[in-house]
This record gives sequence, structure tokens and C-alpha cells, in this order.
Amino acid sequence: MKVDLNLTVNGRAVSVSVDPRTLLVQLIREQLQLTGTHVGCDTAQCGACTVRLDGRAVKACSMLAVQAQGGTLETIEGLAAADGGMHPVQQAFKECHGLQCGFCTPGMVMATVQLIADQPKPTEAQIREALEGNICRCTGYHNIVRAVQTAASAA
Repeated sequence: MKVDLNLTVNGRAVSVSVDPRTLLVQLIREQLQLTGTHVGCDTAQCGACTVRLDGRAVKACSMLAVQAQGGTLETIEGLAAADGGMHPVQQAFKECHGLQCGFCTPGMVMATVQLIADQPKPTEAQIREALEGNICRCTGYHNIVRAVQTAASAA
């Protein structure tokens, strides 16, 4: 049995059929071929799969695709500027060396976009709290926090 889904993904209308057990992250990566969203833990612990659904950051490994029915989904690919340039948060991560291996980066960037949308001028404590659900095994977080501060001041 398949379920028909209609949603908006990165600004374009998408219609797909999915098995009702399909996770949102599987839809994104396997059917839509948007592989910037990563699968790290499959338990909503690491945050590598963070995307925005209807303007809220969610962990795509902990949601069924059918829960996105009629929604507006934004992935890391959807952040690019019309000319292909980087989003200001991506640029800040690059400039501040807020990434190392890059595996956690899409989730960190998406969580940062949400934080700045909710709190345009976050304090360091607010940044650290907002990123608690995203794990980086490489950088030690100092440069990630700096990147978020830089992105927030540029916004």
C-alpha cells in the first residue's frame, strides 16, 4: 500500500507516493535525492537530519513522511541563494571554521537558521542551548558558537 503525499520542498511543489512507514529522512534522501540531509543515529540524538517543516526545525529521522502531508519542507539545499551563493549562516560557518568533517554541518546550519528566526540576537548561552540536540564529534563547538554569533550579527 502506498500513500500519496503533496508538499512543498525547497520552494517547489512535490507529489510522491510512499510506503506509510517511510521516514521523512528517507523520503528526502532516497526519493527526492536531497542528500545534504544526513542520517547519523536514527534515534533523534545527533541532529544531522535536522530540516525545517512548516517553519520549525525537526529531526527528519524521527518523523514519518506522511506527517509532512501538505507541509512546507526546507532542507539544506533550499538555503542556497538564487544565484547559487551560500546562505549567510553557511558563509559564517565557513568563515569561522565551524566545521571539520562536515557530517553534522547541515543539521547545525538548519538548527542555527531556526535559532536566528526565533531569537535574532541570541546570547552564547542561548546558542549553546539551541544546539544541544546537535552533536559534533570533531570541532569542540567553540567555532560553531562563533559562527552562529557571526551569522546572527550579519542578519
